[in-house]
Amino acid sequence: MPIVVLADDVAAKIAAGEVIERPVSVVKELVENALDAGATDIRVEIREGGQRLVRVADNGSGIAATEAETAFQRHATSKVQSAEDLFHVQTLGFRGEALPSVAAVSRVTLVTRARDETVGTRLRLEAGRVVERAGVGAPAGTVMTIENLFYNTPARLKFLKSATAEAGQVHALLQRLALSFPDRRLSLVSDGRTIFQHAGGTLIDAVATVYGADLARQMIEVTAVEGDGEGQPDPLPEGAPTATGFVSPPAVSRANRAHMTFVVNGRVVQDRALAVAVTEAYHTLLMVGRFPITALHIWVAPEDVDVNVHPAKAEVRFRDGRAVFGAVQQAVRRAVIRFAPVPQFGGSPVWDDSASRASWTAPNDAMGFVPRPMFGPDWWPTANDAPPTAEPPMWGMATPPATPWPAGERALPGTGGTLPMLRVLGQVAQAYIIAEGPDGMYLIDQHAAHERVLYEEFLAAHARRDVAAQVLLEPLPLELDPGEAATAAAHADGLGRLGFALEPFGPGTLLVRAVPALLKQADPRQALHEIFAQLGEGRRNPVEVDTEAALLRAVCKTAAIKAGQTLSMAEMQALIRLLEASSSPRTCPHGRPTMIHLSAAFLAREFGRT
Repeated sequence: MPIVVLADDVAAKIAAGEVIERPVSVVKELVENALDAGATDIRVEIREGGQRLVRVADNGSGIAATEAETAFQRHATSKVQSAEDLFHVQTLGFRGEALPSVAAVSRVTLVTRARDETVGTRLRLEAGRVVERAGVGAPAGTVMTIENLFYNTPARLKFLKSATAEAGQVHALLQRLALSFPDRRLSLVSDGRTIFQHAGGTLIDAVATVYGADLARQMIEVTAVEGDGEGQPDPLPEGAPTATGFVSPPAVSRANRAHMTFVVNGRVVQDRALAVAVTEAYHTLLMVGRFPITALHIWVAPEDVDVNVHPAKAEVRFRDGRAVFGAVQQAVRRAVIRFAPVPQFGGSPVWDDSASRASWTAPNDAMGFVPRPMFGPDWWPTANDAPPTAEPPMWGMATPPATPWPAGERALPGTGGTLPMLRVLGQVAQAYIIAEGPDGMYLIDQHAAHERVLYEEFLAAHARRDVAAQVLLEPLPLELDPGEAATAAAHADGLGRLGFALEPFGPGTLLVRAVPALLKQADPRQALHEIFAQLGEGRRNPVEVDTEAALLRAVCKTAAIKAGQTLSMAEMQALIRLLEASSSPRTCPHGRPTMIHLSAAFLAREFGRT
């Protein structure tokens, strides 16, 4: 096939594919243009998740009538004049690709008026070509209307998610932009209903808008400098990177990084190194697999950060990544240590700041039951295996079993079938139970093992339609982010069958009236956040999976004991007895192994005894 130059319309569609992936990409580019134009009030309207219509109206500087057509030409921009400007970009947009890319795959109507003009301009384009131009009366600013997105590229339409999921993506974007520009007014209307509105203010006001006032009151402020002991801040080296904002206390965390927002020089970015820096700042304070809620603004000299490394400008590259990493880690660590929990004998940690205490308290006998540990005498599988009444033996001193192991179970265990009877020896790293079997040593993951036990119990109850629910004494409001709201809507029926009673309670909020009895000692709101995070993680469309099985696994994973939880000898013995009675004791419901077996022959070989 000969080499040819692509036609302009084909080249424009290819370029659009790099910048415009879905409706949220359109909203991002248009809102960023509005912010660069100095807009203080930005209103976004979408229909059918943005595929049918996206409209962004702002009160910015507007576009001059003589430049309206030019704005839709490739690489036309007012933000960069020379190659040198790329080394100190201080605007969100700079390539001049957004408007022509949007216009190439949609029908566009532009209404704009510059502040020094008396008449506005209306421009209509289809597939990148101007089809109408007229003078109109309009307020200063710009209204950009995008209709029938990807109408001329039907293959792209096949890869869009449901309207609810696409609207959730736009909602999440507006939330991140509110955290990035907290002083601007932002609103989002989806299919005629206002689902997000930020009235402007400070960063903590934006945090309250996005996450709710209760969580905002618990957030810890991160400052760029540390005091010198006399109330005066220590000066920072000139040009050094700084980090300010808010992070959640260790008691408030999420199961993934979706709630970690990083803003570099006003631009929301995705950077794994920054997430690692924040997580390491919580060293020993957060459980493994948990992540704090973060809203951090990082300031770096413009010439020390390259924003031109990603088509959607979602990633950046730092000239001195270690300096930025250290600044973020140290700033967050200082803030968290100031509010570190004070140990309290026989109870939960007490926070230095009373406002940082979690609002949820475990249910008590006023709700119809008496709190008890995760394991206890009532967890013992049979009366013959009742736990010892004496103090549990110290580490490594567990008493041997009353009867020897059956001879038929001395072979190396395979991947299926039941387990041999195990003798618990102790716990390591507050995560793994050490046990001795007929042919060596077993390391059991306490979380995975408990997850398997709960899953089989819950599965049996679900099959009998006998899932016990715990009605809350007082309903609890649950505020959801866009992704969680979409997941909750997709799984509403399944949640009801598993014992959850959830009611709509305003935009982005549910009222929790009941939870499965399995979660009766957990914070229902925290548990639901974790369940929605598990259900929404890594899926393209929540209705395309086995919702019942996914829900069962998510509930059991949330209810299971976690790594980092110290267990008594009796509790460990109870868990192992229940695991031995399981039908599939060697894997958790997600397929992860519950244990590792080190045979006596392997140990002898490693110690050079054979």
